[in-house]
Amino acid sequence: MPDEQMAFAGDRPPARPLDEIDRAILRMLRSDGRASIRSVAERVHVSRANAYARINRLIDDGVIRGFSTRIDQERAGQTASAYITLKIVQNSWRSVREKLRALPGAAHIALVSGDFDVLLLVHAKDNRALRELVLTRIQAMEEVLSTRTLLVFEETDLQEGGAGGSAGPQVAPGDR
Repeated sequence: MPDEQMAFAGDRPPARPLDEIDRAILRMLRSDGRASIRSVAERVHVSRANAYARINRLIDDGVIRGFSTRIDQERAGQTASAYITLKIVQNSWRSVREKLRALPGAAHIALVSGDFDVLLLVHAKDNRALRELVLTRIQAMEEVLSTRTLLVFEETDLQEGGAGGSAGPQVAPGDR
């Protein structure tokens, strides 16, 4: 494997193949990250110990990268959202990614192909704060050649489901 690929892959071995039970667990946790081990086990028809072991294996293999909460940005006071496309200096992705990661309201960053190099989703208090973010923070980065801002008028969360997310499956006494 070339050095660059090895650095990208890290030192972790590849994830083990997933079976239908693993996929069912992932679907369930995607829809309700707060599901208890007991409810996961019951819904996928395995023992609690098996469900617990499978979830831990999925975490250890890096298939599950973490658990989070989905936030309604408007209700949280972030009334302006935008996708910002960036053209950047060749070979500057890693440094640009770190700078974008530090921006307030940055929600998603992707290196993409096509007419631009980076797609950034941001949430801001209002259009004034969004304007300030784009004009004074992003466009001031020396690696950024140009930007285009696409305002979000309405959005739909495709992963809506249960009670949102949390720190992970809830383990109640006797659930192991």
